[in-house]
Amino acid sequence: MKKILEIGLGIMVALGGFVDIGDLVFSTQAGAKFGYELLWALLIGVIGIIVYIEMAGRVTTVTKKPVFDLVQRTLHPKLGWAALIGSLLMNILTCAAEIGGIALGLQLLSGLSYDLLILCAVLALILLVWVLPFKGIERLFGYVGLGLLTLLIAAIKLHPDWSLAASSFWPHLVSEGNMGSYWYFAIGIIAATFMPYEVYFYASGAVEEKWKPQSDMVVNRTNTILGFSLGGLVVAGIIIMSSELFRTAGIDPQFLGTPILGSLVTLGKAGVVLALLGAIFTIAGAAIETAFSGAYSISQFLDWPWGKHQEPLKVPRFTLAWVIIFLLAAAIIFTGIDPITLTEYAVIFSVVVMPFSYWPIFRIARDKRTMGKYANKTFANVMGWVFLAIITIVSIAAVPLMIISNRGQL
Repeated sequence: MKKILEIGLGIMVALGGFVDIGDLVFSTQAGAKFGYELLWALLIGVIGIIVYIEMAGRVTTVTKKPVFDLVQRTLHPKLGWAALIGSLLMNILTCAAEIGGIALGLQLLSGLSYDLLILCAVLALILLVWVLPFKGIERLFGYVGLGLLTLLIAAIKLHPDWSLAASSFWPHLVSEGNMGSYWYFAIGIIAATFMPYEVYFYASGAVEEKWKPQSDMVVNRTNTILGFSLGGLVVAGIIIMSSELFRTAGIDPQFLGTPILGSLVTLGKAGVVLALLGAIFTIAGAAIETAFSGAYSISQFLDWPWGKHQEPLKVPRFTLAWVIIFLLAAAIIFTGIDPITLTEYAVIFSVVVMPFSYWPIFRIARDKRTMGKYANKTFANVMGWVFLAIITIVSIAAVPLMIISNRGQL
């Protein structure tokens, strides 16, 4: 029964951290511009993150070492420092976009000043992270984040063309529209699904919770497969809903609140409130994950004591790191930059560091001397190589496509 509860909680947590502002932005715009056409990109992203998250959890459970410890041991020192600096910059930018998203969501609920809500959001995040235990953070943001399931329900109630949706999960070229914009959003959807902070946070959480190879491998595999699949279904629902509502009406969704309109049309005011609360808490959960991911990364790379299970003042450098990331992120969003624009830049530029994040995981997962009977089998190795190739292609193509397509606007 205890393991069943852990699996159930893991599924909730996976959903709560998976659908962040990057997924909301890219999936809504992709549906409005290309209908169902980019569902295949989401499928690739979901399968890929499941493959690598499962490997990260398995490697961490066996070695008791988190991801950035593996980065330090696997990469050349200069590449290791590049990966650390790049990931920290992306974590700060992504955290800034998430804080801006929280403030926008709160503004839709309250009508208060956006700048005031930014301040409230960052102070609330710091306070909650300071006082809540690791499990408390997981439960609060994971369970309330389930409100986003209303967007999936909204998509179903719009009676989409299911046969067309099913056929769109197979990779294909767009039948109409600008090819540069099409591939920009395809890469954006894949990148938003593959954000490295998810792996850093997940693996570090496995260390914090002291997972054991004999008892927690099933929990790891079930959490990743069911949890991230559920998150993928929600994002698929957003794409379908956006296609049915916004593409047919010629609406270009440029605001965070736009996808929430689907709940208003199909489920009324109660649906809007649930969807907004779900969005706010999933985005807040992602903000915490990015701040912790940055603190985990620098602490693990520099061999500092770290851990949320420790009292904050007993791991002062780790605590100071995540507090500073929150404050820097708030300072960035206080400049007035649009969080939606910032999200696009954060997602696209994050792909540059993806190969440095995922290669060390794959390398250790294949090593039978380190992993023993838990090393990758043939199928896992094939999937690992396939998605490492996809990650590498995405990392090379992302920035040029952003420039060529003017961030998908051409």
